[in-house]
Amino acid sequence: MKLRPLTPLAARTHPHWPATECTVVTTSGVVPTEHIGNALPAIGAEIDHVQVHIVDSELHKMADGVIGEICIGGAGVARGYRNRPEQTAASFVADPFSAKGGRLYKTGDRGRRLPNGEIEFLGRRDDQIKIRGYRIELSEINAILNEQPSVRASIVVARKEKSGEKRLVAYVVAALDSVRSELSLREALRQRLPDYMEPSAFVWLDALPLTANGKIDRAALPAPGVAEEPARDSAFIAPRTPVEETLARIITEVLKLPRVSVDDDFFQLGAHSLLGAQIIARVRSVFGADLKLLDVFDAPTVAELSVRIEDALTAQLNSMSDAEVDAALATPPGTKRA
Repeated sequence: MKLRPLTPLAARTHPHWPATECTVVTTSGVVPTEHIGNALPAIGAEIDHVQVHIVDSELHKMADGVIGEICIGGAGVARGYRNRPEQTAASFVADPFSAKGGRLYKTGDRGRRLPNGEIEFLGRRDDQIKIRGYRIELSEINAILNEQPSVRASIVVARKEKSGEKRLVAYVVAALDSVRSELSLREALRQRLPDYMEPSAFVWLDALPLTANGKIDRAALPAPGVAEEPARDSAFIAPRTPVEETLARIITEVLKLPRVSVDDDFFQLGAHSLLGAQIIARVRSVFGADLKLLDVFDAPTVAELSVRIEDALTAQLNSMSDAEVDAALATPPGTKRA
C-alpha cells in the first residue's frame, strides 16, 4: 500500500502575558507566521474587561511608540498583597483612567504600544543602572538593537570587571541569513543614544540561554571572548612602528592591561568614553597630536589610531614655518614649548 505524504498542519502561536496580580492572563495575541524565528514577538493586546496603560512616573499616558511603565486596570486587578500594606500601597493605586474609581496595578515592567494596538514588552523598570555617574536604561538599548533587521534577539547587561567597574556588554543572536556586523549595530546605536550607552563589547550567540521557566539566564551569559587570554595570545600582533609602540604603552596603562595587540578593539578590552578621553589626553601630551574623542571611536585599535596620529602630525608640520619645525624638533616629546 502506498502511503500519501502527510500535509503539515497550519499552526498559530498565541502569546499570553500573565501578571499574578491580575488574574492569570492580561494580554493575548497571535504571532504572525513570518515573525517566528525573527525578532521577539509582542505580548498581544489586552483581553476583554482589562485595560493596559503605558504611563510615565506621574501616571500620565504615553503616546503610542513611547516607552513607559505597563500598568493594568479593570476587573481582573487584585486587591493587594496579603499582610504587606506598604507593598500594596506602592503597587496598587487609584486608577486615574477609570470613571468608577477602580484600582491600577503598576507592574514595574516597561513597554510601549505598537501601531497595531499590541504591547511590546521591554523588560523590567529596575533594569535601570548607573555607570560612571550616568543612569542607563538597558531596555532602551535592547529596543534599538531588536529593531535592526540583522538581529533576532538581544540582551544588554552590565558586567562587573576585576577592577570593580561596570561595563555594558551586548549579547546578540543574528537573524537568519544575516551578516554579523558589529559596526552597523554600533552606528545604529550612536544615531539615537549618547556614547555612554553604547556597549563596550558585543558577543554573538546562536541563542540566548534560558532558564527552566523560559526567562533569559543571565548567569549563563559568557564573558566577552576578548577576556580569554589564550585566544588573544594566539592572535597577538606586536607594535611594528615607534608610534604603535608608544601608543600601545599608553593603552596598556590607561586600560590597566599587561599588553595589547595592535588590532585589539579598545572598547572590547573595557574602554568607554571616559577612558577614551584619557587616551586622547595622553596622546596629546606625548605626541602633541590634536585628536578628538571621536577618533578613538572611529579608530579603536593601536594600528588605526596610529595612522590618525601620524596624519595629524603631518598636517601640523605642513602648516608650520621652518623655524617652528626646528623648534618643535628641538623640544623633547611631552614638553610644552614656552
